[in-house]
Amino acid sequence: MLSRGAASGRALRGAVRAGGQPPVRGLRASPRARCAMPSWVIDRYGRNDVLRFTRDMVFPTIHFPNEVIIKVHAASLNPIDLSMRSGYGATALNMKRDPLKLKTMETEFPLTLGRDVSGVVMECGLSVSYFKPGDEVWAAIPPWKQGTLSEFVVASGNEVSFKPKCLSHTEAASLPYVGLTAWSAVNQVGGLNQSNCSGKRVLILGASGGVGTFAVQLLKAWGADVTAVCSHDASTLMKKLGADDVIDYRSGNLEEQLKTLPLFDFILDNVGGSTEKWALDLLKKWSGATYVTLVTPFLINMDKLGVADGMLQTGVTVGSKTVKHLFKGVHYRWAFFMPSGRSLDEIAELVDSGKIQPVIDQVFSFSEVPKAFLKLEEGHARGKTVIDVIGKK
Repeated sequence: MLSRGAASGRALRGAVRAGGQPPVRGLRASPRARCAMPSWVIDRYGRNDVLRFTRDMVFPTIHFPNEVIIKVHAASLNPIDLSMRSGYGATALNMKRDPLKLKTMETEFPLTLGRDVSGVVMECGLSVSYFKPGDEVWAAIPPWKQGTLSEFVVASGNEVSFKPKCLSHTEAASLPYVGLTAWSAVNQVGGLNQSNCSGKRVLILGASGGVGTFAVQLLKAWGADVTAVCSHDASTLMKKLGADDVIDYRSGNLEEQLKTLPLFDFILDNVGGSTEKWALDLLKKWSGATYVTLVTPFLINMDKLGVADGMLQTGVTVGSKTVKHLFKGVHYRWAFFMPSGRSLDEIAELVDSGKIQPVIDQVFSFSEVPKAFLKLEEGHARGKTVIDVIGKK
């Protein structure tokens, strides 16, 4: 199979050789479908009552030659959707949406939430040859783009991957965002991979959520010894996913419980807060051990202080913490979700080989999106909240 870069680079030349003329991107047959589509949107930030269903959301268009339009079969919700509904990160995300202030309308609304998608490619930009209409794909759409709680969504080709063959669309939609977030923390920031992970002791704080359940499976697939921290009612799930040790954070002082265990090579923190004050003491000193947290003040700083001061404050915070802990013999890192079709390719291989399975808490129909948000807002979900977009329910 051609690599993503090679395939994209040859698309136009190949088409000219075959037909003598550059390809012209075709339009969908239905005039109505090209101008409007069903979608769940918000017109302002707030609580659940800001969610609004419309049949008149603007149909997505291809603006760049590397983009594809996907017909959404299933989507899923993540904690970031709750945060974005309330306006969290709006300053940074609006800057990313329009960095040069070129748009005539100074608003991001109506805004569609939802980051995960599993569906079928409907249309491709001129430079896309890695995919074609009819391909079953999955992706995680970055939060500065319109989301997936719609009939169609547009994505960059480098954000998209072929859906795992062994999963339905509903199952597949539960994995991309949490999978890429965990992959970013463990692999790209933490430096762990299949060749260096065997036998390493790993601690996962907040292991029963979407990112945690994925990280447990990923690290076990790579041969790590995994200790999962969760509540007692999630312990059976953790064992099923392969965790070697499960610690109930409600059964006593968590810090004291963990201090009785051998030290760790790597800690993934999905909880944040006060855990950061003592968790790094659980790492092996002067051995390359690393603490990675997914709970950072980056977006909050920009919301409170503005772009320039927020970025400055963020840089000072992470820099000072990194240096402080480096002098103590451990590495301190922040990690974020990073969209990547290539990483999804690797995740799809792990899924198809049976090493990673989706963990789904509940599936809602497209008409039940507000109920799905309320479910997620309750907290303590065991896996993902999924939306069946094309279901008739």
